[in-house]
Amino acid sequence: MYIDIVPNRKSRPAVLLRECYRENGTVKKRTIANLSAVPMHIVRVMRDMLKGGQWVPFGTAVAIERSLPHGAVRALLAVLARTGLVTALAARRSRERDICVALIAERLLHGESKLASARLWHSTTLADELALADVKLPEVYAALDWLGERQAAIEKKLARAHLADGSLVVYDLTSSYYEGSHCPLAQFGYSRDGKRNLPIIAYGVITDRAGRPVAVRVWKGNVADAATVLDQVTRVREEFGIERMTFVGDRGMLTETKIEALRELPWVNWISALRSEDVRALVEAGAVQMSLLDRYGIAEVTSDEFPGERLIVCYNPLMAEQRARKRAELMACTAAALNAIAAQAVRRTRTPMSDAELGQKVGRVINKWKMAKHVVTTIRAGRLAWSWNQERIAREQALDGLYIVRTSVPAEQLSPADVVRGYKRLAQVERAFRSMKGMNNRVRPIHHRTPHRVRAHIFLCMLAYYVEWRLRDALKEYLFDDEELGEARDTRAAVAPATPSRRARAKKARAAAEPQAVHSLSTLFEELNTLCRNTCRVSVQGETIRYTVDTEPTAWQAAVLAKLEGEARTQ
Repeated sequence: MYIDIVPNRKSRPAVLLRECYRENGTVKKRTIANLSAVPMHIVRVMRDMLKGGQWVPFGTAVAIERSLPHGAVRALLAVLARTGLVTALAARRSRERDICVALIAERLLHGESKLASARLWHSTTLADELALADVKLPEVYAALDWLGERQAAIEKKLARAHLADGSLVVYDLTSSYYEGSHCPLAQFGYSRDGKRNLPIIAYGVITDRAGRPVAVRVWKGNVADAATVLDQVTRVREEFGIERMTFVGDRGMLTETKIEALRELPWVNWISALRSEDVRALVEAGAVQMSLLDRYGIAEVTSDEFPGERLIVCYNPLMAEQRARKRAELMACTAAALNAIAAQAVRRTRTPMSDAELGQKVGRVINKWKMAKHVVTTIRAGRLAWSWNQERIAREQALDGLYIVRTSVPAEQLSPADVVRGYKRLAQVERAFRSMKGMNNRVRPIHHRTPHRVRAHIFLCMLAYYVEWRLRDALKEYLFDDEELGEARDTRAAVAPATPSRRARAKKARAAAEPQAVHSLSTLFEELNTLCRNTCRVSVQGETIRYTVDTEPTAWQAAVLAKLEGEARTQ
């Protein structure tokens, strides 16, 4: 039986209780009762009961058994659908794909280990949304292995979406410390985390010009930055099908040896910068004349020392002031510490300080403050005398605020200002590293014992940052992010310090007056998570009935989710 509401043109609709049946292969229906005189709220209850619902008498007590945060999960799943990352993992839905989607979302929600993630996705609606309530830990690790096996195919899809022939390919390398001693990738090397007593794992990220991560590669911790360059250049061409590119790397990566190797590849142009020693040599040789550089100056020069290259000389007075101030502070700290050591040596008369002990103390001080190159020390008979090397200090001061960007890109393709802007795109990779090592993503600490698990873990963190990048891009108006920054990077002054746009300044002023109006990513998640899914319980005539109901979103939550889900449906 069912209730049929039949509209009438000139009178109220007819509400009929009907029954549907089959006779001689034909579907027929008969009217059992006319309910047109019954109030509509009673009709709605009857309709729900005929559909299998339960009737709850008015005034019956309702208990909320559990409330699970739902807003942030809903937002992240919408972004995953919007970006097409879910289908990039695999075209068809599978258990492994759902677990990997949950792991990506969990990295941004809590950033915990795989074991903790399998527990924590039950503290939100993530497990319910992806039907993962019964997942065991072995399944999680099996899904991580599945993701690692599909890394190459996924990266090809990302490269196809964000890289094109002739585009900038921005690359940088970093490292993270490793907890344990079983993984052969973990080796002692240059630790960016300052954990000198722990082995590290190195990994490099490729992004497009806007900062979207496209690929990641993991190496042993003792690999040199420059040793990874040719591997990445070749990979972009052979695996991603990019026939021509402009490769952007920092001065420690694109060394003279690697640049010579890149010159043998006619399909690669590159952008990097000169080391301070090379800049000093050019200045002292007269190839760079400071008189040509005005405030925030930029000029293009050539040199026989760097044949076939364009050298873009940049001067930033604010950077010069910062370096001078930092040098003065370091010199003051060094002087205070050395004077204290000298005084201590004089006081030690009963047990005089040996020259070796004194040298160790001095070495620790000048290495701590990076002043070894500027200090001249004399240690004799347990006494310390020291002075500043004024010549070295003056030579360093002459380079304050000065840097030189080098490139092989022809002038007709990129102007000097665009070359500098291209080099500054490395800041986008640094932002990816900060996110992956920060509180949202937490690539560290790394505990996985096998190389393929470590690689899958790093790849998982890169995908989480990809989702974060796309989320920030979609919700720029609700976050502290400058909405005009993407366009400004292509047009603003190449050397002058970046300034916030008018809209960004207005947004900050608004945030001061209305703290709930503008958010960081973490507070945005917190605000969305006040939208909960509630499991309710009622008792009717001795029978317990449970049902779920979502919290009604606020106007702000509805606007944020509509923006994400609306764009997800259109892409």
